[in-house]
Amino acid sequence: MSNTKVLPLLEPEVPEAVAPCCPPLTERPFTAEEAETAARMFKALGDPVRLRLFSAVASHEGGEACVCDISDVGVSQPTVSHHLKKLKEAGLLTSERRGTWVYYRVEPSVLAAMGKLLTLPAVA
Repeated sequence: MSNTKVLPLLEPEVPEAVAPCCPPLTERPFTAEEAETAARMFKALGDPVRLRLFSAVASHEGGEACVCDISDVGVSQPTVSHHLKKLKEAGLLTSERRGTWVYYRVEPSVLAAMGKLLTLPAVA
């Protein structure tokens, strides 16, 4: 007789989809909501520690990074958590808890939207 028990598998939480914030600057004037969203994103990236964390996540192999791999940015762990929270609130990062660690990823749509936002049209 076996004392083993089969446990059901849990589906991982699906991170919320991140929509591009705004059209390119040259397309049309921003609405008030678009300006607020873009300003929140750029404000979040205006801090050197946050920019380093964002860069560490974006450049990490596989497009995601465990907080344990990116926390060496010269500030305490609670401060790293605070900055990662601000990046998430600005819509720049998503996260997923796996056991005791949290993994962060940059949504490709966010990088593409930010790139388009600042791109000028080609001159013919």
